Amino acid sequence: MGTTTPPRTLAEALRARGDDSLAGLLRARPDLLNPVPNDITQLATRAGTRASVVRALEHLDRFALQTAEALAVAPDPAPYETLLSLLTGDGLDDGEQHDDAGAAITAALPGALATLREQALVWGEDDRLRLVRTARELLAPSPQHPSPTGLGPTVAEATAGMSPGRLQEILTATGLPATHDPVSAVASLSALFTDRTRMAELLDSAPVEALSVLDRLVWGPPYGEVTPNPTPPVKWLRDRGLLLPVSTRTVVLPREAALHLRAGRAHRVPEPVPPALAAVAERDPQAVDRAAAGQAFTALATVEELLKLWNGGGPTILRAGGLSVRELKRTATALDVPEPIAAFWVELAYGAGLLASDGETDERYAPTPASDEWLDLPAADRWTHLATAWLAATRTPGLVGGQDAKGRALSALGPELDRSAAPDVRRRVLALFAGLPPGTAPDPETLLRRLRWERPLRGGPAPAAPAAPSPGGTTSGGGAEGTDLRSRLALWTLNEAELLGITGRGALSAQARALLEEGEKAAAVRLAPLLPEPLDHVLLQADLTAVAPGPLERPLADMLSVLADVESKGGATVYRFTPGSVRRALDAGRAATDLHAFLAAHSRTPVPQPLSYLIDDVARRHGHLRIGAASAYVRCDDEAVLNEILADRRSTGLRLRRLAPTVLASQADPGPLLEALRDMGYAPAAESADGDVLITRAGARRTPPRTPPVPVPEGPPVPDDTLLGAAVRAIRAGDTAATVARKETPDSPSSPGPSGTLPRTTPAETLATVQAAAMTGATVWIGYVNADGAASQRVIAPVRVEGGFVTAYDHTADEIRTYPLHRITGVAELAEEA
Repeated sequence: MGTTTPPRTLAEALRARGDDSLAGLLRARPDLLNPVPNDITQLATRAGTRASVVRALEHLDRFALQTAEALAVAPDPAPYETLLSLLTGDGLDDGEQHDDAGAAITAALPGALATLREQALVWGEDDRLRLVRTARELLAPSPQHPSPTGLGPTVAEATAGMSPGRLQEILTATGLPATHDPVSAVASLSALFTDRTRMAELLDSAPVEALSVLDRLVWGPPYGEVTPNPTPPVKWLRDRGLLLPVSTRTVVLPREAALHLRAGRAHRVPEPVPPALAAVAERDPQAVDRAAAGQAFTALATVEELLKLWNGGGPTILRAGGLSVRELKRTATALDVPEPIAAFWVELAYGAGLLASDGETDERYAPTPASDEWLDLPAADRWTHLATAWLAATRTPGLVGGQDAKGRALSALGPELDRSAAPDVRRRVLALFAGLPPGTAPDPETLLRRLRWERPLRGGPAPAAPAAPSPGGTTSGGGAEGTDLRSRLALWTLNEAELLGITGRGALSAQARALLEEGEKAAAVRLAPLLPEPLDHVLLQADLTAVAPGPLERPLADMLSVLADVESKGGATVYRFTPGSVRRALDAGRAATDLHAFLAAHSRTPVPQPLSYLIDDVARRHGHLRIGAASAYVRCDDEAVLNEILADRRSTGLRLRRLAPTVLASQADPGPLLEALRDMGYAPAAESADGDVLITRAGARRTPPRTPPVPVPEGPPVPDDTLLGAAVRAIRAGDTAATVARKETPDSPSSPGPSGTLPRTTPAETLATVQAAAMTGATVWIGYVNADGAASQRVIAPVRVEGGFVTAYDHTADEIRTYPLHRITGVAELAEEA
């Protein structure tokens, strides 16, 4: 700009900014970059669109928003002192408390105003502050959209369309002299309402009941209903313009009168300072770290158990996507957790890329190849992988069990669980934790108040002082979600962080601090010493159980999970050996000698004799019966066994018949036949077409390679410095092309018109001008039409002109380009180079 002339438009204000300031605007409002504006004027236009302004307002904190709301009800433009007065009030009745609040507001207002200026919501110098028109329309009061301040329209707005005679009657009732026109009458009434002394005298003469009516309207909403024959107090107020008609049955308290009753304050409770976090308890940081590490170990064990549960192919996928209620309940029972928490673990494994759809015809969920790589990692690295995936995930398991906007149930792993605000809320909650001393557990209610202060338009009302619900707590329906989703996300974050071991006993752990501040490697280093070392042994007992006094090494745990059933979990895991579990190990290809050797090698106690007998007994009977496909057949060298099966009433449904002394045939498939005979107490083995025993190993079903679900972003991503620098240069260059002055010719004006009229010159004049510019190094202004017929204005510095083309540095695009001469509509020299 180069002058002290105040800007007249937002575009002029933006044009006067430095490059760093423009980059700050684009960083704070990345939606303005999609696509990159052609020039400053287009940037200002886009910054004033309704969608962009709404997004910017939603990212303001409470006091910045209150500042914008005060400007929306202030005169346009408003000096800084008027804005400050609307926030602090007159201080007539608050005494020392008002002085403290006023000092806080006075100290915080420059920062709030700087934020609004940076985001191009406010422009102009301090003596002429202007709120962008769209923001004023969104925040200013109207009958359809009451102001957040609770103020009504001004006297001028409320009396628009009122008859001149009625205005004169109001002036007479208030003791004001009559005027000759409605404009001066409105000005006279407004002056009365804004004069503190005269307004106080008028209210001193009001009936007590009339003051009670004003008390009910003063902090909003300012609208009230009246009957055709109002009561005397209401009639007294209406006659004096303190209540102005909006319709035949509605009146409004004008803004000027309300501000007098509020002692000049636009807000009942300005909040210049964010609420402080209160501590519930201060715990030993080392105890917090140990508790979090214990929960982290439990989280790893739970996810591993889930992968093992779905190892041979998990539940089928609903047609609409996700898990059925029955499958979720079955998974919760297997994991021994409530269904909402089971939904959390399933979603966590899915978000970490450990589970996915197998893509088969009978589509099921199954572990991914990445799950095998994850299982091979050290325990601390496995935890950081889960924690990092949780931080970035937009999928929200807390919604499972609720309903969407159309009343449809939301299922685990379903398609409607993404909430783009979730990662931002999680990181903000943990950042507030990190701002407290180590070992401090914050009060959830004060945490929610802080979040609502930081994003008041995104949070809305929240539940009062909740005992934090379980992650995955259900919702009552889609309608309740919109207003307090951010608060509910914060509550779910508190519980999910505790389940995952991010926090321990309500406080942030040291390993989580390291993850947030230093990255995954630092977190793994902090966590590793706190996790228990895996053991290579168990304690066998005479009651056919084995006790694992801690976590087991993976080969031992895998083998033991096949050979025995888990009976109980806790600090120590108890396994029980049964005929079915031993048969399972034999089906997996283990011989009885292998099982005896395995137990002897990994038990710190002698192998009990009952366990040895159990293994030998099951092994002796294992494979005595053979089942194959006929539909199915049963063969056995012992005819007596087949006779026994045929005589058993439980075999009736199998529809068996003897084909030979040692062979029975069945109409059932081999799989169901195998299970039925096992239920009858036999130990059959499946065989192949060659007559060999089929070995069934614990599931090995894997999906094709899958990538984890991509988080759904909340609006455009924040641009990096490289993109910001390029965007600012392009906008500056485009602005130069659109606003630069050029030499006046008989056929063209000295500067572009409002519509960006292209210059017009003959081909010979165009060629001569660009050749001269190439020889002198001058910069020229051209009109250009590309191959698609799109016209644009450009400022170029020609370098070479030959073969019907001009090669030039394009200031608009900030690069060297080549233009066909026949597509240049005209050329003009720049005025500064005349």
